[in-house]
Amino acid sequence: MRRLGLTLALGGLLVVVDTTVTVVAVPALVTGLHATLTEVQWVTTAYLLGIVAVIPLAGWSASRFGARRVYLVALGVFTLCSLLAGLAWNVAALAVFRALQGIGGGLLNPVGQAIGLRAVPRSHRGRLMSLLALPLIIGPVCGPPLAGWLIASASWRWIFLINIPLGVVAVIASARILPADPARAPREPVERIDWAGLLLLSGGAVLIVLGGTLLDHTWHGITVLLTGLTMAGLFARRALRPAGPVTPLVDLRLLSRRPFRGGTAVMVCFSAAYFGSMVLLPLYAQGVRGDSAAVVGALSLPQAIAVGLTAQVASRLTDRVPPHRIVVAGTATGLAGAVGLLAATWADAGYPLLLAATVLVGVGSGGTLMPAMILVMRDLDGADTPRATTLLNLLQRLAAAVGTAAVAVTANLLLARDLPGGAASMMALSAEARELHRPTLSTAMALTYVPAVTLIAAALFVALRSLRPPSGHPPESRPVAEEVTRAHP
Repeated sequence: MRRLGLTLALGGLLVVVDTTVTVVAVPALVTGLHATLTEVQWVTTAYLLGIVAVIPLAGWSASRFGARRVYLVALGVFTLCSLLAGLAWNVAALAVFRALQGIGGGLLNPVGQAIGLRAVPRSHRGRLMSLLALPLIIGPVCGPPLAGWLIASASWRWIFLINIPLGVVAVIASARILPADPARAPREPVERIDWAGLLLLSGGAVLIVLGGTLLDHTWHGITVLLTGLTMAGLFARRALRPAGPVTPLVDLRLLSRRPFRGGTAVMVCFSAAYFGSMVLLPLYAQGVRGDSAAVVGALSLPQAIAVGLTAQVASRLTDRVPPHRIVVAGTATGLAGAVGLLAATWADAGYPLLLAATVLVGVGSGGTLMPAMILVMRDLDGADTPRATTLLNLLQRLAAAVGTAAVAVTANLLLARDLPGGAASMMALSAEARELHRPTLSTAMALTYVPAVTLIAAALFVALRSLRPPSGHPPESRPVAEEVTRAHP
């Protein structure tokens, strides 16, 4: 079981780490590709667009072609496109290869989770979930330190080329360890794809991410975002009222279950704040303090360690403590850390205070997202698993993208009061000009944490109100692993 979990976690980790490696690499990409800051931002956006476009197909493709086959092909596509990204000759080519990389990578986590939950014995599924969800939590904070080290020691190309040996190892390990797909019955009907639903859901998801990215371009971003939300709403209406033999790509009826709905709401709010605010510390350190990429990467290490350790401890505590209590404690700790980052940035405090606040955020995220996922997954039956993992991964990705966009727009608006070009102008300041503007820049960056603080506070409110078991129905004493396996025969 451990070999299976680590194999799936490696593939998932590669995908999630690549979401944030370009945050630290922005100055190097601007210089190395002779591009503008706006053009380089599309390198990250294209990757996210590829991921959210393909996630809705995860459940259907696993059922139609076999989860193992889909996983291996997706991992191969991701690895090949990582090579192409590392060899890109200009920023346009890099953006295209990153989009293709996202298309391959977007299937790995939802399909991998479905493979794992189907393959392991009942007594080990709770522990397996802690391995499968770990990349989603620690991956984003591992990206900046890794990228900073690679850029300082080699070049920006290695933030993509390093995926080649790791991807090859992951492909070989997956081919040897992943269980074979169950044979399809001779007369079992082939599941038809909902093309209209795919257009609405994938198109809506792409437009939501794209609209969030363009929000600082006034009406263009708002129009695109509203179009995406409208398409998502039309998909929701179609999915809740299915007609004919076609099964919806995502089963939204799962949200009618109180634990699933409450846990998902906590994960969405916390993910938007957690992933969105990750761009702030590198931006603050490089733009306000003038730190190098290596220093910025090192600042993320304590948070990465805190997330990884806390996630493992929290997942094991769910066998002894009701998960909703752990989620409440985790969100409260994360809220304290986010407020601490706001205060430390406002005061332009030293590194010890900044690092202490990031550790609190890491402890909070590890204590929130993992137990919330266990809480969400434990009451599902076997037929719900593939589409539940698809729904959760899609919502988390959209939350992260929207949270990042909200933070970026807030930063640009606040910085534009002192610098007309916003964040782009701040990154281009000379050392002397940076020191001159440092007090106002620190205040602007501190206020940018307000959306993250608000979202984590909302997650805490939901955890307090919606995750507590109904009165008169105390939680059973059996371990969560058994709860999960009861729901996944």
